[in-house]
Amino acid sequence: MRAPVTDPAAPASRRAILICAAALALATLAAFHNTFAVPLVFDDIPSVAGNRSILHLWPIWDVLNPSGCDGYTFSGRPVLNLSLALCHAVSGTNVWSYHALNLLIHIGAALALFGIVRRTLRLHPRPDQASADGAALQSNATPIAFTIALLWALHPLQTESVTYIVQRAESLMGLFFLLTFYGFIRAVESPRPLGWQVFTVAACLLGVATKEVAAAAPVLVLLYDRTFVAGTFGEAWRRRRWLHLALAATWLPLLYLVAGTGWNRGGTAGFGVGVPPWAYWLTQFKAVARYVELSFWPHPLVFEYGVFRAGLADAAPYALVVVPLAAATLVALRRRPVTGFVGAWFFVILAPTSLVPSNVQMIVEHRMYLPLAAVIALAVGASVTLLGRRSLPVFLALAAAAGVLTERRNRTYGSDLSLWGDTVTHSPGSAPAQLGLGTALFQRGRTQEALTHYEISLRLDPSSLTIHYNLGLTFLRLDRRQEAAAQFVEECRLHPRFYAPRFELGLTQLLMDRPQAAEQFEQTVRMNPTFAEAHYEWGVALARQGRPSEAIPHYQDALRLRPDYAEAECDLGVALYQLNRVPEAVACFQRALQTQPDMADAHFNLGMALAQMGRSDEVLAQYAEAVRLNPDGVGFHLNFGIELARAGRVAEALDHLQKAVQLQPALPQAHCNLGIALAESGRAKEAVVEFQSALSLRPDYAAAHYGLGNALIALQRLPEAKLHFEEALRVDPHLDAAREMLDRFRAVPDVP
Repeated sequence: MRAPVTDPAAPASRRAILICAAALALATLAAFHNTFAVPLVFDDIPSVAGNRSILHLWPIWDVLNPSGCDGYTFSGRPVLNLSLALCHAVSGTNVWSYHALNLLIHIGAALALFGIVRRTLRLHPRPDQASADGAALQSNATPIAFTIALLWALHPLQTESVTYIVQRAESLMGLFFLLTFYGFIRAVESPRPLGWQVFTVAACLLGVATKEVAAAAPVLVLLYDRTFVAGTFGEAWRRRRWLHLALAATWLPLLYLVAGTGWNRGGTAGFGVGVPPWAYWLTQFKAVARYVELSFWPHPLVFEYGVFRAGLADAAPYALVVVPLAAATLVALRRRPVTGFVGAWFFVILAPTSLVPSNVQMIVEHRMYLPLAAVIALAVGASVTLLGRRSLPVFLALAAAAGVLTERRNRTYGSDLSLWGDTVTHSPGSAPAQLGLGTALFQRGRTQEALTHYEISLRLDPSSLTIHYNLGLTFLRLDRRQEAAAQFVEECRLHPRFYAPRFELGLTQLLMDRPQAAEQFEQTVRMNPTFAEAHYEWGVALARQGRPSEAIPHYQDALRLRPDYAEAECDLGVALYQLNRVPEAVACFQRALQTQPDMADAHFNLGMALAQMGRSDEVLAQYAEAVRLNPDGVGFHLNFGIELARAGRVAEALDHLQKAVQLQPALPQAHCNLGIALAESGRAKEAVVEFQSALSLRPDYAAAHYGLGNALIALQRLPEAKLHFEEALRVDPHLDAAREMLDRFRAVPDVP
């Protein structure tokens, strides 16, 4: 039985280790240097930009146990979510801090792998298994470990786990997984192992709280103990049973976390997600074979393979690769334990995602983050055993080439358009890829191209999450409102827990003046009570129905959730104004302008409210600012012109009233008020034209009839004037000014 090794490295050896560690870090940084500006893509968007649980670090429980997030990458993974919250505290949604931490995690994992391999080679072979080959591996432990770790860190297959922000789930879990092994080895080597044993269990616990795959760690640690340290499972259990039991105990919190996601990650992965286990298992023969192929020839890398089904005939060619590899691993575990352990590392780590059915992902390249180490270690170890140390430069050259390929792959991630375009090129049958490319095009205003890719995605997977939602948004932009509403309705039917399409359905119905809009916003609020925009739009829908008193509480709820919500503050002011609560309305408009000083509507509404209070000087200032901010606002020019005319500034009023007519020739009020201003300026003929235009648009417009009558009097066309005064009084019997003019006509006998 072998005594623990204490690693009394000489200074020269320590210098070599430090040089290797520095080289690993610098090489990894060089390969990933162009990731810091890679934007949020795909699952990053709900997990970072849309993740309200990371907005604040306190209370910490909200970060560690986010509610309403089932199915998102961070759900049931408190350590992952905490890491996202830390980045948000540093840079908000600016991506540089997220990428910086992802890169630090990957460098840390590479260093941990370097330490594990180096120390493992020193631990093995045991004296009873000594051989010339084992001695050669042991004497070259540092360069071999460096080569394996470098090739692993720079391999292009790792790009997805490092550059794709939310797949920190894989790399962070991988770091804790590797630290679990590193701590175990140090505990074996140390004469006082307790500290390292605690470290090992803590790392494993953090791993299972980051991603479920870490459940494989206790199994592999026990196998490692048997293979490299104790020699047999019985001896490993006799000497370190409490440590192995403590590691296995981390499965208990893992079960709690999995239960918190409904045992199926929000309906995306588990044995009750609508995918028969055997059907999913058949797809995994192709997946595992693809992983092996990419380990040796990483091209083409595909960001999203999409969902596919496989029958026995489809799976058979891939099974001819996977089954012999798995069988060889089982045989090697008994006859060649070291080789068997390396194979087990590959298959056991892939087992959770290969055995638990999923309805969203069949092949995912980031799953190879840790298993790739087994492939590389086997290749390097076999080469050194056969060819000696002289084979290492070949692998170092391969590592350099891998780093170049990784840097190029990161360029593809440089924009969502290039990433999804590349994905569609290599996997045109992927519904998520077509959806992603459509979204990238939609966001760039290329709506018709986006529609084409959305329709392809719909044909590939009609039940895909968000496809009907995205189609609805596209139809809405194309002003095809009926089709947009139909898509949102279908999305709500297929995914009733997805509140965004219900909200958009409400907005669409609001545009179509449908009273059902308020019901959609009400349901949206029930699904997500913290959605301020839904509260606000609910208020807007009620106000449109002439129910301002009912709208007010919803505006207030929106402001409670978002105190800087200027639009809600402004519309609250409008509702209060309509209820004749003018001083309160003025206060609302002023608060809206404190938040958003360039809000033209708030200036205009404040002007109207101040006019109601008789503060005419302030009214003109507010209208002037509204017109300056929005020169195309018809109502702004119209009201400003009317107020200027009342103030005796008729020449200025004419400019704004003419602008209102120019902007909206079909607005009778604009023609009528322009006519009044022209008449006051002594331009009666022009005034007649404007009044007649107003009446052609609205024949029952009493004010226009009255104004036209006055203009005709100025032109000495008295009989016509009398007719228009009579018509004005017929339309509006309460128009006393028209009655007075008719009384004057009656007092003059020669007027017909």
